[in-house]
Amino acid sequence: TIFGRDTTLKICNVRVKSPLKVTFVIDFNNVIVSGFALGSTIESKTKGIWMWCVPHPNKNGHTLVLLDTEGLGDVEKGDEKHDTWIFCLAVLLSSSLVYNSLGVIDNTALEKLHYVTELTENIRVKAEVGQVEDGSADFMRVFPSFVWAVRDFTLELKWGDKLITSDEYLEGALKLKPGSSPQTEQYNMPRRCLRQFFAVRKCFVFPRPASTQNMRRMEELSEKELDSEFLEQANTFCHYIYNNAEPKTINGGRTITGTALGNLAEIYVEAIRSGKVPCLENAVVSLAKIQNVRAVERALQFYMTEMLSIAQLPMRPEELSDIHKIAEKKGIEVFITMAFNDNDQMYHQELMVH
Repeated sequence: TIFGRDTTLKICNVRVKSPLKVTFVIDFNNVIVSGFALGSTIESKTKGIWMWCVPHPNKNGHTLVLLDTEGLGDVEKGDEKHDTWIFCLAVLLSSSLVYNSLGVIDNTALEKLHYVTELTENIRVKAEVGQVEDGSADFMRVFPSFVWAVRDFTLELKWGDKLITSDEYLEGALKLKPGSSPQTEQYNMPRRCLRQFFAVRKCFVFPRPASTQNMRRMEELSEKELDSEFLEQANTFCHYIYNNAEPKTINGGRTITGTALGNLAEIYVEAIRSGKVPCLENAVVSLAKIQNVRAVERALQFYMTEMLSIAQLPMRPEELSDIHKIAEKKGIEVFITMAFNDNDQMYHQELMVH
């Protein structure tokens, strides 16, 4: 379950996805391990999706929502579809998707990311069955940015004699092989999907944060006990997220609030539970209904409270009319603040009828 508070703050969603692992999570405020529970054994610590909200350090009125998902490939689950839906929810709810893996980006690492090849089967952008989706372009417009974090990286970033950046390392790993054989197609599929679905791609490589012995007590370590190169890279990563994680939007570029994010999560989870494929257009319609019904209720409640607090009966009709106009205006302002996608003004008209 994902819990959210009733807030009008804009949401910058960062999703942390990973294969089965001993998790490390960096505190975005202090670059110190904090926030989510960490594991020091082979047992998977995180179950489902966990939320951690922190004020955005650079953008007033924005909140960073960090969602840590359970590891992929946990043998105890025995249900690969469960991992697929966790991955799909991560994509649907985030504006920046952080995927972390161990060691290097090689063919094995990309094969483990096979969930990306199933996105078109498990997510729909358009509602009408007969409506043709514009291939990868539709998905690219609505999918988050993709950040690959490579943990415990020990190699030198070099191609031949040339030093390369971590981004060049990722793009090199995503190069397609020429040919059309089944083996080549299998090799190219995850690479093609990452290139076609995620317009913005970024890579960070992290050395081991501490010695093997210290890794077993990560929650107790101070900043001084962490590797300096790791801290430097972690700081670079955090600043990238601060400056580049965009507010979460849905179709049409509408920015969503914390309340809307919670509603979206419920809509998507309910679709999955009922055996349907989550659809972005349908989600927007459902979200608009939920938000606008609530906006009408809040506006009416505000109007009634305002009238009861100001009006002192008996009073002249013209005085009561003036108070009504003031309360009505304030109530409409409450509605406008909370309303979502009421383009045909159906809910606005419903409010005025009341």
